Amino acid sequence: MTQTEYNGDRAGAVLALARALIARPSVTPDDAGCCELIQARLEAAGMTTEFIDVGAVRNLLAVHGSGSPHLMLLGHTDVVPPGPAEAWSSPPFDPAVRDGCLYGRGAADMKSSVAAFVVALERFLGEGPDHGGTLSLLLTSDEEGVARDGVRAVVPVLKERGLLPDFCLVGEPSSRARLGDEIRVGRRGSIQARLTVRGVQGHTAYAQPADNPVHRAGPLLAELGQLVYEDSDDFFPPTRLQISNLRAGTGAENVTPGTLEVWFNIRNNPHSLADVLKERIETLIDRHDPGPWSLDWRISGQPFGPATGVLPDAVVAACREQLGREPEANTGGGTSDGRFLGPEGVSVVELGPVNRTIHQVDECVRVADLEPLARVYADVVRRVLTA
Repeated sequence: MTQTEYNGDRAGAVLALARALIARPSVTPDDAGCCELIQARLEAAGMTTEFIDVGAVRNLLAVHGSGSPHLMLLGHTDVVPPGPAEAWSSPPFDPAVRDGCLYGRGAADMKSSVAAFVVALERFLGEGPDHGGTLSLLLTSDEEGVARDGVRAVVPVLKERGLLPDFCLVGEPSSRARLGDEIRVGRRGSIQARLTVRGVQGHTAYAQPADNPVHRAGPLLAELGQLVYEDSDDFFPPTRLQISNLRAGTGAENVTPGTLEVWFNIRNNPHSLADVLKERIETLIDRHDPGPWSLDWRISGQPFGPATGVLPDAVVAACREQLGREPEANTGGGTSDGRFLGPEGVSVVELGPVNRTIHQVDECVRVADLEPLARVYADVVRRVLTA
């Protein structure tokens, strides 16, 4: 299967743009010219565009229309590093179509969605430029990185200008096995915590048990890893804690560690708020008395959702009409930039390609899904702006 086979085909518009975006090595936070390419096309379609850059991060905002309802399409142009190029079947930034799939870093996460967004906007505005309400697109190059200077930084600007949307459709790859079989109607929050326990570094032959922070923290770690939160509901799984890193020692075999670092992540649903979780963890640490300790607690995303009403109804109806399938609505997966809009009261839904290969070597997306994805996005826009 080659590009030539798609010349003149309706799938060609999305495929061509997706390939052009993949060819730009936009490893976070480098946009690598993706937004300039998109800006030119959206301005030609009649949208007003501007860059709201923060530091090294490129943020593109495009707007058409005014007033309510306001539907925003939200995506990112940055990708994770590809790893060793020789591990790929073809160069990660040289988009290749073979066996019915488009290969390249960012193919699924999420340059195909961005391409489908752009084509959907071009078609919608070409057919009905006098629509009611506001239609916007926000792209950032800081979703795969620290996510500090991207959407997080743009939201206060939107609020100041009165441009905070009513609805936000995120193009993250939500589908499990087939395009449109799953949508996200919310997300759990994410808390990064780092516990430091201090002891006394010494010689293993002479150290006292109380001096070794690993020995003293052992029972605490066992209980920490077995915490159970019975807070699930029909949309959200229970809050979960996972220990991700343990750091102690000098690397020598005969020296006891002076400190122990325990890194853990908590994915919390809306029924377990961060301050309550922190209090529970601190009480647990105090009870085990592991020695002098400190806890660094960083909230990287608040839980939000589940979205109900206009936007999820429109997405489900569009999937039914354009794809012939009924998507399952859930709150699975990790985090997305929707976490910066959902807690502001914005109704957020995520719909995108199959996520089986995201962040992997030979990341890919089915070419046959590209045009249908653009049709679904355009259908959602029509339904929301005429609701």
